[in-house]
Amino acid sequence: MRLAEYILSAQDIKKSFGGIYALDGVELNIKRGETHCLAGENGCGKSTLIKIISGVYQADSGSFTIDGKRFSHITPAQAIDAGVQVIYQDFSLFPNLTVMENLAFNREIANRRSLLSYRRMKQTALEALGKIGLSLDLKTRVADLPIADRQLIAIARALLSDAKLIIMDEPTSALTKKEVANLFRIIAELKEQGVSILFVSHKLDEVFQISDSITIFRSGRHVVTCPAAEMDRRKFSYYMTGREFSEETERPSGDESDVVLETRGLGLRGAFEDVNLSLRRGEILGITGQLGSGRTELALSLFGLERPDGGAVLVEGKPVRIRRVADAEALGIAYVPEDRLTEGLFLPRSITINSAVTRLDALSGPAGTLRRAEMERETADWISRLSIAASDQRSAVGTLSGGNQQKVVLSKWLSRKPKILILNGPTFGVDIGAKYDIYHLLRTYARAGMSIIVASDDLAEVAGLCSRVLVMKDGRICGVFEGEQVTESNLALATA
Repeated sequence: MRLAEYILSAQDIKKSFGGIYALDGVELNIKRGETHCLAGENGCGKSTLIKIISGVYQADSGSFTIDGKRFSHITPAQAIDAGVQVIYQDFSLFPNLTVMENLAFNREIANRRSLLSYRRMKQTALEALGKIGLSLDLKTRVADLPIADRQLIAIARALLSDAKLIIMDEPTSALTKKEVANLFRIIAELKEQGVSILFVSHKLDEVFQISDSITIFRSGRHVVTCPAAEMDRRKFSYYMTGREFSEETERPSGDESDVVLETRGLGLRGAFEDVNLSLRRGEILGITGQLGSGRTELALSLFGLERPDGGAVLVEGKPVRIRRVADAEALGIAYVPEDRLTEGLFLPRSITINSAVTRLDALSGPAGTLRRAEMERETADWISRLSIAASDQRSAVGTLSGGNQQKVVLSKWLSRKPKILILNGPTFGVDIGAKYDIYHLLRTYARAGMSIIVASDDLAEVAGLCSRVLVMKDGRICGVFEGEQVTESNLALATA
């Protein structure tokens, strides 16, 4: 291996916490001017290695070379000087400051300016935006900008520091398809300028679209590095998890004559209008659309978290009023939110409490005391049925991986035996192994007669699970696809 060919070469990196290895002799080699994907399930060591490269952590052993210079340990300042920039999911921007201030302050501080110059800061900000062809009002507060623009500001700021390697951690998690396309255009331009990109993502379609090379870690160890052209979904899944997955293609369509949920002209001012949908018994129905299309608000309204101001809802042919969550629960409707961390779980509380929380009344004695033995038996049963990886059900749910946390959210609603299950972004931020488990679970429950709605902007997910898909745009249903019409390409065209 010729070191001059690589902007980064890390060899035999080890790092342990409390005697447990987070990294056990891993390697990572990134060529100059390439986009390199680093993949692996939560806890595989990706974040630990990124923090070692950027100087946040110090490796226990091993070494790495950045732009020809060898390090065994590095400080954040040395990493920046060497050309390493990390763009985290929160972008590390100051939301209360302007675009200009966010772009220029680092240079002002680095140059030890005693007095700030508006003219100099403006020039710096324009220089930064010019590097990626972006035009923004420099006086706008960052908090008032869409997420996509904040991300581009973080990239522009990185380039001001003569970045040679930009590390992007889940950079598309909150972007629309159009914004992702724009980000990928900028990444392509950066590659042409010789900048290397380390791209960390769970989204397989994006990984294969943007990456030149792929490295996969599993349980703190290096598994494989190869050109992206030599990787496919089956190999990717196996290397990530160590498991062979059978490709399930079933998309439960339910009984066309047995409609369990229907809306007629449903509307919520400023969110969606004139929505007519029907959900069959035993069907998995998809609702997709870009951010702001109204799909999330529609899902929330069917569970009583938003209150429509027009139209009607029918359950099993009877008009109903869903004004609050209790109304939805009484009708046999359950809802799994997109953000499990803030909306779905009590992170400091045990797996047992989180799994049983929707059934506390049924699990309480006459005096209101909880029947803990029964709670623990039921939780143990769900841990087994959903293959939740947990050493102790009394552990805080916040200690679990994202996929296992999502399974706990599912367990608390499935335990109520709902007729209708609504899932908003059911596998957002979930490892690939847990995704397959959740998909298999949803198909199993649909075959047993449960009616399921999947609201998601993950087109591969929707196309793989759903027999019928409603596409929303600007608050309206703009397309309905069924059977063989349900393909990623058709949905992509409809949502564009």
